[in-house]
Amino acid sequence: MKKLFGITTAMTTPFKEDGSVDLGAVAGQVEMLVQKGVDCLYPGGTTGEMLRMSVAEREAVADEVIRVAGGRLPVFVHCGAMAQEDTIALAKHAEAAGADGIGIVTPQYFGLSEREMEEYYVRMAGCVSPDFPVYLYNIPQCAANDISADTAQKIARRAKNVVGIKYSFADINRTMDYLRINDWTFSVMHGCDRVFVAFAALGCVGTVSGISGVFPEPFVEVYRAICAGDWEKARIWQHSAARVTDILKAGSNMSYFKEALTLRGLNGGHMRQPQLDIEPAEVKALAAELEQFCADTGIPMKA
Repeated sequence: MKKLFGITTAMTTPFKEDGSVDLGAVAGQVEMLVQKGVDCLYPGGTTGEMLRMSVAEREAVADEVIRVAGGRLPVFVHCGAMAQEDTIALAKHAEAAGADGIGIVTPQYFGLSEREMEEYYVRMAGCVSPDFPVYLYNIPQCAANDISADTAQKIARRAKNVVGIKYSFADINRTMDYLRINDWTFSVMHGCDRVFVAFAALGCVGTVSGISGVFPEPFVEVYRAICAGDWEKARIWQHSAARVTDILKAGSNMSYFKEALTLRGLNGGHMRQPQLDIEPAEVKALAAELEQFCADTGIPMKA
């Protein structure tokens, strides 16, 4: 079964002023990311504002990403939703549409027991083909539910198509526990953009990065250096990746991502309300910071 690796980009969802999804802008992002050399695409997740979208909208975005990618790089579609029935519908659609795999975030808001978590993921993995890859997605600071390593191991034993986890909390000890699952064969993708090198040194096979959807260049350089065994070069580029992560507020407000994409010459689109686009003064300050970043690193401002 296919697995995620390297720089896997968590994509934004660009919306038009009227609030509808801008599929043309989605296509533009995909093409830019392919040309910049990222390794995999991951639409429909937290960075993509998934919980503010309908099932039909999420399916349309998945279709467009898969179509434009055209097999040039893997596409794993995030399918987690508030309602289990929606998650199942999105998972089945992703497989039928030609995705290479899916990710599923933990249920949100309402607390789950370990038994409930295990049964949920076994059910979700069972709604697709047994050879269709599924990633657990753990972001407890947002979802209010956490997947323990013991529970992840139980899920992986029962559902053979659960091949890995995307972990978006900077806990080194938990990361080590995940890495030991299935005798160190479990695929662990970390979502902490600021310290990808550190988690790669532990054994993580890549990062699922929202920042790389805006500035893929430093992340691609980090991963290439790691693959070449040049850890000093990787460390240097990691500092650049951390710097742009800070400039873009570490993904705490996707409006910064969208404005930065627009500043780079793409159509970044708008936020879906109740979240709002950032104010003009903030856009001006963001532009100044990014221009200085590009001048210092040699990365072109225009993508």
